[in-house]
Amino acid sequence: MSAEGIIFKALGGFYYVETGEGLVECRARGRFRKAGELTPLVGDRVAIDLQTDGSGYVVEIRPRRNAFVRPQIANIDAMVIVISAAIPVCDPYLVDRMTAIAARNDCEPIICINKCDMDAADELFEIYTTAGFVTLRVSAETGEGIAELSDALRGRLCAFTGNTGVGKSSVLNALGSDIDAQEPGEDAHDFAIPVGEVSEKLGRGRHTTRHVELFKLPFGTVIADTPGFSSFDTAMMERIAPEEVQLAFPDFAPYRELCRFQDCIHVKEPGCAVLDAVAEGQVHPSRHASYALMVEAAKRAKAREYK
Repeated sequence: MSAEGIIFKALGGFYYVETGEGLVECRARGRFRKAGELTPLVGDRVAIDLQTDGSGYVVEIRPRRNAFVRPQIANIDAMVIVISAAIPVCDPYLVDRMTAIAARNDCEPIICINKCDMDAADELFEIYTTAGFVTLRVSAETGEGIAELSDALRGRLCAFTGNTGVGKSSVLNALGSDIDAQEPGEDAHDFAIPVGEVSEKLGRGRHTTRHVELFKLPFGTVIADTPGFSSFDTAMMERIAPEEVQLAFPDFAPYRELCRFQDCIHVKEPGCAVLDAVAEGQVHPSRHASYALMVEAAKRAKAREYK
């Protein structure tokens, strides 16, 4: 007997597949261990063979929208980047690398500014609304903005990421217990994800998430918690050609074709329409500063390849 579903958790060689009949514990068929064969990932849509004892075997991986190596997850519709202007204060460069990774992997970045009850983060809000991203201010503590965030995630598979200590797990727990986000008659979903204390001295928190796991919310939303910025492969932006970095900055798109030179990299070239847009306030200077750093990192990586 066969079935289809989504891998919600991978742990110790077992894959836990959510199907129309419930969660099925599966192993992968031996062919997935062969060189060059795709490895099943959390988020994969798969076909499974059901066994008489209720377990199953993953026999096929459906075509993917995208896939990440760190963390090992696939088919992300939206990447929710949780940031804060309170402790710890987020570095826009790290955020911009995450939005670039999302853009390169065909998933929408959503900027979630947590702890707005402590600091409204006006500068961060301006940077990312100017860039054209969905940007929401929330407070996991007071519940402010949680219903709006829930609406933005409706019906999508979303990954949560962010610097350690910004409150990813707290936001997830607030989403899970949000009464307004539920279908009539449903109980609150409290994930009870462990929340780490933030060290005021160091301005950062302890990692609390140890593996990637998907959780279901009402309205068809599925979310993943991941252990901090270091888990998403931020180095991937250094492995692309310097001239392609601009493609990961959608706020540059209206201006790229207006430059004097076709091969303009938009860093210091004369007649650059992107630089003009920065000067005129149409592209935020912080975004361009991050872009220039990424181009330089890509150039260094390219130079190392030829040594």
